[in-house]
Amino acid sequence: MTPSTIKADDVCYPMRLRDQMGADAPVQLSVLGNVDLLSLPSIALFCSSRCPGHAILATYDQAAHWRDAGQCVISGFHSPVEKECLRILLRGKSPVIICPARGMLRNIPADPVDCRAAFDDDRLLLVSPYPDNVRRVTAETATIRNRFVAALAATVAVAHAAPSSKIEALSLELLAAHKPLYIFDHPSNTTLVEAGALFFHL
Repeated sequence: MTPSTIKADDVCYPMRLRDQMGADAPVQLSVLGNVDLLSLPSIALFCSSRCPGHAILATYDQAAHWRDAGQCVISGFHSPVEKECLRILLRGKSPVIICPARGMLRNIPADPVDCRAAFDDDRLLLVSPYPDNVRRVTAETATIRNRFVAALAATVAVAHAAPSSKIEALSLELLAAHKPLYIFDHPSNTTLVEAGALFFHL
């Protein structure tokens, strides 16, 4: 299987990237899978690497709800909670978009094993804003990837943003730009609530 390229002047290039990233929008995307998923109203999922127990369980319940509703979810699926959510989502029939913080992968990920089945069912897409020569994931590539994921999505869901973390900084940036952003009702999310975040309602 060979990745393909979507250039900024291609008809299938997502308009949301230009609208929300402006001059920072990538000039081309590398894609592998069902490109039609880019046109779906997706929810971006973010979670800090360290996540309190109450948020972990609530996030898994939310992922199962998205799966059963057929909701398209987009994420880097990098943190432990995000990875488990990917497993939950792939057990159903909902579409999933994975965005690595590096150049495009050459093969469908072997873990979780359901990735291949989802790819064969045309409900999985891998998309990267990076050229092929970017082979290492760094804090910088992850930060840029997260902004890219948020721009592609219609709505953002933050399972947990650790205080002073990059996820919290991104969340505040998105809220300042009036991006719809949802969190769980818990004291740890006070900063985002005060900035205008909304609460999940399963």
